[in-house]
Amino acid sequence: MGKKGKNEVWIMWILKSLLAAYVVTGILLMILAMALYKFELTEEAVTAGITAVYLLSTFAGGLVAGKLAKIRRFFWGIVLGILYFAFLLLITWGIYRTFHGSGTEILMTFALCAGGGMAGGMIS
Repeated sequence: MGKKGKNEVWIMWILKSLLAAYVVTGILLMILAMALYKFELTEEAVTAGITAVYLLSTFAGGLVAGKLAKIRRFFWGIVLGILYFAFLLLITWGIYRTFHGSGTEILMTFALCAGGGMAGGMIS
């Protein structure tokens, strides 16, 4: 397989993995929204739920990336987590034209996304 063919393959792995991560994100956010409506959750509980959504979504995406890559699974999991975070940041900036939260919160979200993806890749 030529260089172009290899590039197309890993791009497809990443796109499939990102799609899986965002499908999981959508499902988990719907569950969180229903829980917020039904149980009138506090702000702390919602924040913890969103953190769990980031972690579980990137973990699922990392699992898919690791299964598809078969080599250097943790690396592809980290790549997935970083791309997930970058897309999340891009959406936030596109909607609000600014970044919400302190630098520490943004860095923590990055670490959660990259770590969740890496863990998923390692487990796969």
